[in-house]
Amino acid sequence: MSGTYLGMPVFPPPTHPAFPAAAHEAVNNPTLRGNLRHATHTIRAKRARAVAEVSDWAALREAGKQIKDHTLRHLDRYLVQLEEAVTAAGGTVHWAADADEANRIVTELVRATGESEVVKVKSMATQEIGLNEALEAAGIRAYETDLAELIVQLGHDRPSHILVPAIHRNRGEIRDIFRREMGEWGRPAPEGLTDTPAELAEAARLHLREKFLRAKVGISGANFMVAETGTLVVVESEGNGRMCLTLPETLISVVGIEKTVPSWRDLEVFLQTLPRSSTAERMNPYTSTWTGTTDGDGPQTFHLVLLDNGRTDTLADEVGRQALRCIRCSACLNVCPVYERAGGHAYGSVYPGPIGAILSPQLRGTASEIDASLPYASSLCGACYEVCPVAIDIPEVLVHLRERVIEGGEAVRNGNKVLLKPAKGHAAERAAMRAARWAFSHPAALRTGQRLASRSRRLHPRTLPGPGRAWTGTRDLPAVPAEPFRDWWQRTGGGKGGAK
Repeated sequence: MSGTYLGMPVFPPPTHPAFPAAAHEAVNNPTLRGNLRHATHTIRAKRARAVAEVSDWAALREAGKQIKDHTLRHLDRYLVQLEEAVTAAGGTVHWAADADEANRIVTELVRATGESEVVKVKSMATQEIGLNEALEAAGIRAYETDLAELIVQLGHDRPSHILVPAIHRNRGEIRDIFRREMGEWGRPAPEGLTDTPAELAEAARLHLREKFLRAKVGISGANFMVAETGTLVVVESEGNGRMCLTLPETLISVVGIEKTVPSWRDLEVFLQTLPRSSTAERMNPYTSTWTGTTDGDGPQTFHLVLLDNGRTDTLADEVGRQALRCIRCSACLNVCPVYERAGGHAYGSVYPGPIGAILSPQLRGTASEIDASLPYASSLCGACYEVCPVAIDIPEVLVHLRERVIEGGEAVRNGNKVLLKPAKGHAAERAAMRAARWAFSHPAALRTGQRLASRSRRLHPRTLPGPGRAWTGTRDLPAVPAEPFRDWWQRTGGGKGGAK
């Protein structure tokens, strides 16, 4: 193998800082902020128009929520049904408990073909588990074929958006990446390549075409898996996915277990809501479905790797499990004021934005600095909930996860119960909450404390010391009243002008 970079950096990098520090750096990058502002405003305006065309959007949203909740409650049954249907159709199902097991399974499957190259498309799950890096370590080169993911890979970069992984790049930056890197990966960029969209798309098409025609192994994800027939579904706008799904001799699909839907009737709901919420289209230009294998048509060997990697533990959390409804439309990112300013890289996850702030800490736990900080990466404005096509109450889950970080940290399973491991940080905040609980449980002590606070009000600082400066850096501390409310109430007879 050469020294050329072959994959995408693992999420999160070993030394990824907490969200506030990472976001601070991003906010001070005017080019990044400009790219994000233009892209997110454009996408969300188009989405709003597309959704407004549907008179029963609220009913579709509720139907999607109900279908997902029903499936998650009975996921064990539907996964068994899915496995039986895929097997009956000629496919092979593999179960992966975590990232290491999934990477081992896929690496062994590719090695069994004798190939040293694979083409990949539409699989955030493989980015979640670091599959490219695992394949690279085994001497296997993975080529991303989705246009945006190709830009990210050629740029030695990381995805920063669910729908548009290269949203943080403008056309000039993409042109420079193509000119500089394409020749190291295969067909070089055309001479005199400009930054016009048509020329950039044509350069990518020519570069990828030779890889599609040469590849013997394809790796994909899936937007949905239909349990009743064992059918997998990928929706896209470019057609690269269909090339990756049909031309190779062997197809390996790595899919999170939560992508299951019971029937084709259920799928119909999501094929209406996903395109409008993601690309603002009435229907995706390419909707590809495949069921096992068919002699003489498409891949002759099909493997489905069902990925858990923290999803079962997330399912055990009655509040947090609603994150597993997510259909990866990215609508929440495009309306989030925090994401618009900080960008996706600050989240240290392949799942950025509001959904990443609730999904990543559940899949990975909250032991790391970045995961413990993600539930706080929100203003709780609720815009994300309003646009979610499956009605995930992201603010509710954020508050729930903040409680987990403060009270106990990481959720762990003990038999049939979900317990909380002791948290490492936030000791001062926990101590303050315990003190407040004690004070509110002892009225006499609370009354004495209030009187002392009122009488010493002139000595109070206007900002908090130490870590509290972050909170008071943009706001003043509330002024303590000259008289506690209880004393005022007693003195005025309940506000009627005199004691009784």
